[in-house]
Amino acid sequence: MKPETIDTNEKKETIDLSSFEESQKLSSTYEIGTNRYDYDNLNEDGAYEKPKLDVKGKLRKSLKCNPLTILYSLIPVLEWLPKYEWKKNISYDILSGITVAIMHIPQGMAYGLLGNVPAITGLYMAFFPVLIYFVFGTSRHVSIGTFAIVCLMTGKVVNSYGIPDEEDLISASANHTMMATDSIYTKTEVAVTVTFCVAILQFVMYVFRLGVIANLLSDVLVSGFTCACAFHVVSSQLKDLLGISVTKRQGLFSMLLTIYDAVMELPNCNNNAVLISFVVIVLSIINNEILKPRLATRTKVPFPIELVAVVLGTATSYLMDFKSNYNVTVIGEIPTGLPNMTIPRFELIPSIISDAVIITIVSYAITISMALIFAQKLQYDVNANQELFALGCANIGGSFSGAMPVAASLSRSMIQQTVGGTSQLASVVSCLFILIILVWVGPLFQFLPRSVLASIIVVALKGMLKQCEKLPVYFRMDKWDGIIWLFTFLVTAVFSITMGLASSIILSIVLLFYKGQHSQSSILGNLSGTDFYLDIKRYQAVTEIPGMKILRYCGSLNFSTKTSFKGTVFKAVGYNSKAPKAAKKRNGDENDVVANGREEGNSLLAIKYLILDCTALTYIDPAGVEQMKIVVDALRKTGIEVFMVGCSGPVYEMIKTCDKYQDKESSYIMFPTIATAVTFAKAHSSS
Repeated sequence: MKPETIDTNEKKETIDLSSFEESQKLSSTYEIGTNRYDYDNLNEDGAYEKPKLDVKGKLRKSLKCNPLTILYSLIPVLEWLPKYEWKKNISYDILSGITVAIMHIPQGMAYGLLGNVPAITGLYMAFFPVLIYFVFGTSRHVSIGTFAIVCLMTGKVVNSYGIPDEEDLISASANHTMMATDSIYTKTEVAVTVTFCVAILQFVMYVFRLGVIANLLSDVLVSGFTCACAFHVVSSQLKDLLGISVTKRQGLFSMLLTIYDAVMELPNCNNNAVLISFVVIVLSIINNEILKPRLATRTKVPFPIELVAVVLGTATSYLMDFKSNYNVTVIGEIPTGLPNMTIPRFELIPSIISDAVIITIVSYAITISMALIFAQKLQYDVNANQELFALGCANIGGSFSGAMPVAASLSRSMIQQTVGGTSQLASVVSCLFILIILVWVGPLFQFLPRSVLASIIVVALKGMLKQCEKLPVYFRMDKWDGIIWLFTFLVTAVFSITMGLASSIILSIVLLFYKGQHSQSSILGNLSGTDFYLDIKRYQAVTEIPGMKILRYCGSLNFSTKTSFKGTVFKAVGYNSKAPKAAKKRNGDENDVVANGREEGNSLLAIKYLILDCTALTYIDPAGVEQMKIVVDALRKTGIEVFMVGCSGPVYEMIKTCDKYQDKESSYIMFPTIATAVTFAKAHSSS
């Protein structure tokens, strides 16, 4: 690289500065005792060449499709199953599958009731969709099946369009509220139609590769949304926890109205149901907070407190006849065997499509988030687009087997990985265990008190409910993250789940656009004895170079940010863009135009050079290039030369392209680094 230091013994270089001729009345050429090492020199030394877009090559590569590769990508099990190390991993997958199945039983029945469908529906979701995901999924550790938020959202739709059952009519009568009874669809029909609609939407997203939509759901947004949904879930379980009759509210303010109804019914609560709920919740908390951490030091298999609660609750209810003697509501009849084939009611799709879109986005976002976490932790790849296809296939199967939409469960997925599961064979083991329950054991749970399942749901939501504690942290890290979390939580909790998610996504996009329009800039100074140029507001030891202003611009320069860029640059050098126009209007003297443009402050009179640090300029479009030229020309008329440094390849190429096709001579002097620009400016100033 050519030296940047001044050497008066070297051969003089003649540089064209014709752009100075009008304003500064300088000679069109000048000589300085230094080598000018700008972008042209750098490109010549580095053999710069703009990358070529090989459209033909990419098209040729895409047309050379290996049928076996396509088959493996579409059905991943064909690729990984023959390579499976049976002797090494099968024992871990069997243990993991049994453990997950034990969790599936109570969670499945509980979340089935949460979706306003029979409890057995949750076990159906743990069988057919899971087997299908085993064939098409790419994640080795996610546990597909019931998920509280998805079941709750589906339950809202079921409650809106399904025929009210006897319990709903009794609750409405007890609370003196009206309930529509003109629906012609059973609750199961509505649920499977939602599942079918979600599957179709997932297939559409797969075809058009729209998995990136889930990227709109930031971690902060998901945290606020799931926390608010957890409160919705808790409010929906108050009737079973307290043994009261509460009308299932719909629409806006449903959670607040449900809580109000529950408070009004407190004098009529069933003390026996309250006692059962209290015992189950206390025992579950003791297990999770005290016994589970101690047990984790000795074994990876957690104590199945939920299953124990279900078994003991069922046995006690059967022996003491809770329903007849203590008026405690139980699950009721549970059919045996596999479900009959159900046909979605296709005419209902237009009415539920908006709810299905929200459920699709939430279920996919939760699933792919869990899949990516495990993939990163255990160092394997997950195909985000293939996950859409796998979920779509799983939901298609579920829609014809009486299931609600499925998603990955946070708790079950963690257990499946922690216990030692290495592949989705653990899910097959879990399905075999669930099959035994469906065929032979299921009817035994008909005596299970609903308050037991409600307690299991509430305890399982502890992690989501505690996300409220993150709000102060979000505000401390970034106020905008705090605003998004609080807005998402309040709108979802107060108004509705659908409105909360939709409005929070819109807010995130608006804030993203807002941040993009407000680029950051800083004045740089030199750290004595080095070539480091740092922000003078953050580094007190740096000093500005006399006669120079070094401005770092961070962000993009395009048609929407060009005005703010112009204002940023003019403010940095103290240039008043209105003063020249006013002076010219007064007397028409061009010298007054220049003088008044520099009247903003005495500091401007001392500035000879503005060095624009473009290392953080991420993008520039033709409108931005034109605005840059306007700014450079305006400052040159006041005697300030502008140097651009550190332009990235795409930015440099856009500037050259615009100059080429607009038939304009380049007015930019560009250097590779701030140090080269400063050296050149010092040499020119001294000459």
